[in-house]
Amino acid sequence: MAKERRILNGKVVAITGGARGIGKATAEALARRGARVAIGDVDLALAEQTAAELGDGAVALALDVSDRASFEAFLDAAERQGGPLDVLVNNAGIMPTTPFVEESEDSFRRQIEINLIGVIHGTQLAMRRMIPRDSGHIVNIASQAGKAGIPGIATYSATKHAVVGLSESVRGELRGRGIEISCVMPTVVNTELTAGVGQRWVKPVEASDVAVAIIDALEVPRFDVYVPKSNGALLRAAALMPRAAAEWVGRTMGTDKLMTEVDHAARAAYEERAAHSTGDRDPAAH
Repeated sequence: MAKERRILNGKVVAITGGARGIGKATAEALARRGARVAIGDVDLALAEQTAAELGDGAVALALDVSDRASFEAFLDAAERQGGPLDVLVNNAGIMPTTPFVEESEDSFRRQIEINLIGVIHGTQLAMRRMIPRDSGHIVNIASQAGKAGIPGIATYSATKHAVVGLSESVRGELRGRGIEISCVMPTVVNTELTAGVGQRWVKPVEASDVAVAIIDALEVPRFDVYVPKSNGALLRAAALMPRAAAEWVGRTMGTDKLMTEVDHAARAAYEERAAHSTGDRDPAAH
């Protein structure tokens, strides 16, 4: 028997890194369903532009996910303007591409602060608001790099493995309550974050495809959200293989070259922005 789909009309949804990419596409999809969307982003001007495009019911708010006080102020403002928080989408993230041996300390610290600590901040703060009402849904944007080690993005892969583990642990702690957790694991997504990536090896999906999967998981809750869905079966099958066999399959598919054979000129603008992605500067979001 099919599960009854949940209604999103009137729900209060906060999205981190919501001014562009997956965050923006998700905000658009939610707004079409009548949700009241709070877009959090360090680039407040761009967030305001996105909110204006969405129309009534959308608000833009300043947010640095690496700063706990900033995150709490963001959720406070979202609730003041919309009402009690129903959904949090932890989307903000950055992905520099570099051989690990050459990666700077600044680079891996920024990724940990934004990709992991930002998700920890958001998940915990949202739980504290949702548990008294025994209601809510937290969506954490991880990656299929959170299920496999991808050369060229070692630190990014590490942060996404951590997001998967965090989400699984929190799901266990919330069992029996009316609060859902979803972990979204896209393949390469055609956004600025993947500019210049060797997409000939893996067919990318669009940000709108990820947004559709998020909406579906909110309407019919589930934990594992693979985009595309078929990749979930591939990754589960690979996990059952001997390591040597799984690595051979990856090399055959070209995934070992996906993030190493990149067009650095095409990524230059993104990499520069990602290198200054905290504080009062423009963030790089999924």
